[in-house]
Amino acid sequence: MTTEVLVKSVSDPTCLRINGERLWGSLMQLAKIGATAKGGCCRLALTDLDRLGRDLVIKWATEAGLTVTIDKIGNVFMRREGRNPSLPPIMSGSHIDTQPTGGKYDGNYGVLAALEVIRTLNDLDIVTEAPLEVVFWTNEEGSRFVPVMMGSGVFAGVFPLEDIYAVCDSEGKSVGSELEKIGYIGTETPGDHPVGAYFEAHIEQGPILEDEEKVIGVVQGVLGIRWYDCKVTGQESHAGPTPMSLRKDALQTATQIMQQVITIAGQTPEGRGTVGSVQVYPNSRNVVPGEVTFSIDIRNTSDALVTDMDSALREYIATLSEQSGLQIELTEVSHYPAASFDSDCQAAISKAAVTLNYPQREIVSGAGHDAVYMSYLVPTGMIFIPCKDGISHNEAEYAAPEHVTAGANVLLQVILQYAGIAG
Repeated sequence: MTTEVLVKSVSDPTCLRINGERLWGSLMQLAKIGATAKGGCCRLALTDLDRLGRDLVIKWATEAGLTVTIDKIGNVFMRREGRNPSLPPIMSGSHIDTQPTGGKYDGNYGVLAALEVIRTLNDLDIVTEAPLEVVFWTNEEGSRFVPVMMGSGVFAGVFPLEDIYAVCDSEGKSVGSELEKIGYIGTETPGDHPVGAYFEAHIEQGPILEDEEKVIGVVQGVLGIRWYDCKVTGQESHAGPTPMSLRKDALQTATQIMQQVITIAGQTPEGRGTVGSVQVYPNSRNVVPGEVTFSIDIRNTSDALVTDMDSALREYIATLSEQSGLQIELTEVSHYPAASFDSDCQAAISKAAVTLNYPQREIVSGAGHDAVYMSYLVPTGMIFIPCKDGISHNEAEYAAPEHVTAGANVLLQVILQYAGIAG
């Protein structure tokens, strides 16, 4: 690169662009670790494949001149020094663990986009005022160990470290023992790591951006979530001799609740209601069902709206139980509060998209991300790019190279807004 171009780039940071081919190549190379026959990726947290993925990303980071710190839950921080090392770093990243039948982009894109920002600044010999850090968090997916977003949750003080160490997978192997096995128990206490602001680039995992032909989603926040198990108890009886008026049909009552979940969700613009799992007993063709157990998932943009949905659901169930004479049990099994991202971070992302001439829209994330827990600690923003057909957590997950590049270009501009270029 000529001196003339370098000076122009530094004096006008909006001219800077990442190397899209290099970023795409890194995504494809990381995806080879745990590659599946259908073109996806299976790299579960704290497995040997996870170790190989971690090793590769750290190798790339050290080649880029970054120093590496690992905390006691296995979160990995890769630092590029700024002109003023006393300033808290501007951090960006995501996770590199996947679902059992996951794709190449979920999480991985956020980590490698952040690394590509560093590589680009190295190429141009640009020093930022504040330090920069790339991070990948342990066990975001929760596929092998529950809870989800584990590493960032420990970092934010949501989950006690010792409790998380004791969590076991389906084979009885604990987080603590598996972290030790792959060699990723670090020495730093989670949370004892300064951060100035946090940004996460991610595929949308939904169909909205693609449907509206938008390139960038400026994420306003993440929906609050409540999960329930619902059990309806009636009485099984013969399908032929039992008149309709005398039946205690657990399935028919359960389906009324299922439909009400959808109705309640539709009462607000961003409400979500899902019944994804159903068990019918005795599950016989000619027996009136005597018991039905099913899951309920409700989501909305604020905790208050989720609480309103919860109240409406409970009121409906109480009335239905009285009318039908059937016993209905509703048990809340999990609750994730809604998160709102920093308005200045959102404005910075929007400004970058406008500067780069990328069509954008405000958007709400229906899924959880590590950015949720980081938003408890520091100003936080998320950048979404489209994914084909809105498909994610699936081996068919795909993001177009031009969108992968666009999101990383926005991330570069945002990081420079927050970290500054040293004079």
